[in-house]
Amino acid sequence: MIAIIDYGMGNLFSIYNGLKRVYDRPLLVTAEDIERLREARGIIVPGVGAFDDCVRNFRPFARTLTERVEAGVPILGICIGMQLLFDRSEEGREAGLGLIPGDVVRLPPRVRVPHMGWNTLRLQRQSELLDGITEQEYFYFVHSYHCVPRDAAYIVASTDYGIEVTAVVQRDNLFGVQFHPEKSSKKGLMVLQNFAQMCR
Repeated sequence: MIAIIDYGMGNLFSIYNGLKRVYDRPLLVTAEDIERLREARGIIVPGVGAFDDCVRNFRPFARTLTERVEAGVPILGICIGMQLLFDRSEEGREAGLGLIPGDVVRLPPRVRVPHMGWNTLRLQRQSELLDGITEQEYFYFVHSYHCVPRDAAYIVASTDYGIEVTAVVQRDNLFGVQFHPEKSSKKGLMVLQNFAQMCR
């Protein structure tokens, strides 16, 4: 089973439906059934909205998620779900989960904000998450803030949006994507399929 955390801030059903196309056992997990996370072979942290609201809504799950990270379970953060993995964000005052050292900063005034549309990736290093993905494929982005890891070694792929934007990160079994794989057509589904394969 791959758990999708329902903390009231994600486009849950598009992620659920996307994952369902490549994996037969997705499960939405709310705070009432948080113990189900301990059974999961993988966990997805979605997210749409403001950083502080996401952090506050996610608090019931934070300790269990950290335990599952330490246990080696594959974790995938999507969009603001990726940003939650970092230390802090310029968008708010709440602390992030601190699982990937670094900050989330606003896109600069010289580019159009929000960044909304299709972009290719610049592959920085290999990752199972991007197996079969090349620099010719497009992925769908919607965001006003972007992640800046303290160590560039965590960056798997970036995208060019007038500045270099971190698009994919990995720290051991912890993964994050700034784009929306569930809205990125066949190649987005391939990313979800790769994640599901790691969870098997």
